[in-house]
Amino acid sequence: MDKFQFHEMSLTWLKGGMTFMDGGAMFGVVPKPLWEKKYPVNEKNQIELPTDPLFIQYKGKNILMESGVGFGKMSEKQLRNYGVTYQSEVEDDLAALGVLPEEIDMIIMTHMHFDHACGLTKWNDEQLVSVFPNAQIYVSDVEWNEMRNPNIRSRNTYWKENWEPIESQVVTFTDSIEVLEGIEMIHTGGHSDGHSIVLFKQNGETIIHLADIMPTHAHQNPLWVLAYDDYPMTSVYAKEKWVNEALQNKYWFSFYHDAFYRMIRWSEDGKEIVEKVERTR
Repeated sequence: MDKFQFHEMSLTWLKGGMTFMDGGAMFGVVPKPLWEKKYPVNEKNQIELPTDPLFIQYKGKNILMESGVGFGKMSEKQLRNYGVTYQSEVEDDLAALGVLPEEIDMIIMTHMHFDHACGLTKWNDEQLVSVFPNAQIYVSDVEWNEMRNPNIRSRNTYWKENWEPIESQVVTFTDSIEVLEGIEMIHTGGHSDGHSIVLFKQNGETIIHLADIMPTHAHQNPLWVLAYDDYPMTSVYAKEKWVNEALQNKYWFSFYHDAFYRMIRWSEDGKEIVEKVERTR
């Protein structure tokens, strides 16, 4: 497991599963000759996209950001369509760290698409139950409403199996919320109407997690947004604002889907990697 000590926060990336999604969809209107220079693609035109939750130990709390693709939640067709080569090992990774699922105190959900939320629930004796029954699960109120009332477009990614068993654990917010001192969620919209980003602040330093408005390091350009985005111009504006702020203030960027980097700190112009935490491959 890859680890990083961010002052008082101990960060560990867990294996949440691996997907391979269509490269064209992941880069939207950007021509393939441009994006394939920044991120490799296979013979099926798919790019490698992990779904690795971040486990944070801080102020005596056990915190997860995202939950992975889960285990045993998808049909064979879904596993094939989403290019899932292995499913979640989050519970095994936590056990290796000496942590039980019941000991997770908080879960930060940037949004509730299946590849982020499947790991919240599991099958137990033909019944779906919460994987982390004692955790408070934080998500924006807009996202939580759409999760439970998906529209004709979003119903393919908002599954009742991922929210019904955890309904009583959910804590919602409108614009922003500090879930713990130094950990703030901010609603941006864009990728989904309720999409949020996360800021981790310690001793004058900041890690910014832009979630799926910047799923990999190759999506740094504000105009490079996903065809999956429900509101692409909202993504563009949010990413432009936050990327500029982050570069000017030398923030770390963290990623959920990047196959190569856990975190990156770029030069102020964004052209050079100054520091990095590579993903063990």
